[in-house]
Order: sequence, then C-alpha cells, then structure tokens
Amino acid sequence: MVDDLEHVEKQAGMRLDAASTVEELRAAETEVLGKRSALAGLHARLGALAPEERKAQGQLLNGARTRLSELAAERAAELRASERAARLEAERLDLTEVLPGPRRGHLNLVTQTRDELEDVFVGMGYTVSEGPEAETDWHSFEALNFPKGHPARSGFDTLYLDWGDPESTLLRPHTSPVQIRVMQSQPPPIYSIMPGKVYRKDTPDARHTASFNQIEGLVVDKGITFGDLAGTIEAFTGAYFGAGIHARLRPAYFPFTEPSAEFEITCAICAGAGCRTCSGTGWIELGGCGMVHPNVLAAVGIDAEAWSGFAFGFGIDRCAQMRHGISDMRILLDNDIRFISQF
Repeated sequence: MVDDLEHVEKQAGMRLDAASTVEELRAAETEVLGKRSALAGLHARLGALAPEERKAQGQLLNGARTRLSELAAERAAELRASERAARLEAERLDLTEVLPGPRRGHLNLVTQTRDELEDVFVGMGYTVSEGPEAETDWHSFEALNFPKGHPARSGFDTLYLDWGDPESTLLRPHTSPVQIRVMQSQPPPIYSIMPGKVYRKDTPDARHTASFNQIEGLVVDKGITFGDLAGTIEAFTGAYFGAGIHARLRPAYFPFTEPSAEFEITCAICAGAGCRTCSGTGWIELGGCGMVHPNVLAAVGIDAEAWSGFAFGFGIDRCAQMRHGISDMRILLDNDIRFISQF
C-alpha cells in the first residue's frame, strides 16, 4: 500500500501542477482529492488491515492528503495572481495624450517649480510635509494665534465649507495648518517645509489668483534667532533665483510670528527698474516670515523657554512668475498651449 500511495501522490501532484487556470485547478483538485479519487480508494482499503497497520497507513494517507491540499492552495494563489496580472494588462488604458516627439506632454510649470523648490530645501536639510486642503478653524487660525475678530477669519476673505458647526471647516488659506500638525506629531528639533494648494477670496490680477500654491517652512530648535531666518532667506534666494536676484526684509505683522517681516526679491521682469508687475517699485513681495510666536508653541505643547524657531511662507506660482519673467500670473491657469509648451 505504501508503494501505491507514493505513486498516487506523485500522479496527483503532477495533475495539480498541470492546471493552467483556476477552473482547471478546481477540476483537478476534485479529481485527486474527491470521493472518487485514487486517494479515496486507498482510504477505503484501510478497513481490511489490522488495527496497528491501519493506524500507521492512515497517518500516511492523511499526510499525503495534507501535502496535496497545500500544493493545491499554493497553485491556486499562483494562478489567481497570474490571471489578475493578465486581466490588468488587458484592461490597461493608455492615457498618453501626445505621442512621443517634439510636442510630448510634460509637467506643468507650477509643478516643476514646486519640485525644484523642494529640492533646494531638501538640500538644506529640510523634510517635506503635507496636510489636508479642507481644514479646521483651530488648525488654520486658533492655534496660530489669530484673534477672534481678525479680518482673515471673516467670510469676506476665507472660503468656509458647509460642514459641521458654522465657520468650523474651511479651505485652507495658507499651509500654516501643516506646521501645527507637524509640531503635534513630533518633538523638536524640526526642520520641514510644507508645499500645497491654498484658497483665498483674492481678486485676480497680475500677481494674485484665488487659488494658488504656497510653500512654507518651519524650524524649531534650541538657540534659533532672527539671524538664522535672514540667512536662510538669503541662501534660498541665491540658490533658486541666482546671484543676480537679491532679497530684503521689511517689518510687518503676523499673528503667528513675533517679530515678523515681509521679504521681497528684486523684480525679475524689470531687474529692479520698475514695471507694472512690481508696481514701479523694483521689488516683488514673495512672502512673510518671522520668529514663531510663543503662543503658537504653547498651543502645540512646546516649551517656548527651551525652544525657539522661525517660519516663512511664499507663493510657488510667484516664484515661477519671477524666475521665468511672466508678467501676468493669470496665464498659469489658461492652459494656453502656446504658453505651456515653452516650459
């Protein structure tokens, strides 16, 4: 009976391996493990054996059945994976809009700019963090030290969503909520940037659109000073715009930083001579910056006596505008092939 069992198991294994589809495998499994299988026939012969021999042969039969069942399960997994891969390949859609060649599609200028900015800051030792575009009032304003009556919290400036309590959920007007989430999720030291899309009720003009892309940076560490902030801004300006573009800081006010400043760069359109884009000043405001306010650190549970930091933020679209000499930012949203094919 032992020789018969070895022969039956070998033939059954070959039958299972030969199945090329899940349906064929099911049929083979019934054939080698079912009630009418050769294995079942051997099991029926156990009744004619002596009790001790019956026990030993029964264990051998059970072992063979277990091995064949495991082989069938492994083969089924292989066939399902193969059939799924074949189905996905058959259902694959070619979404290429333009054939390879001179007019082949490429990333939008704003996306290219975002990637380049991330590369600059990653090279300076920063990590990249992201967060949701639909945010809470607490993350967007309360934790950032905005007073209740601040104009930015009114419906005239902010796009609130019809979700939850009135004015509790909004489309983020800046990527600063990601700073709050980062400080909540990890202890200092923190060196991170936060790129993403933001929304404001701005009137479109040469330098503004209602939906644009912003990148912010946050540093929280021991011994951080305003000089570190100024040096970071200068290093970024030179690395991204080149040696011919300079930066300057002007005093400003932001609820989440103290002291605060706006930083401007030389207008790349007129090289500082004055034009419509820079309103004749020769400078373009790129963003705001300052030392993180102690109230912001307290809101996320960081001891302001032990840690200090700075934050900055500016428009990615504005960077693209300045670097490539685009006089009107609204053209970035036009999808004019004559424009986007240049980049």
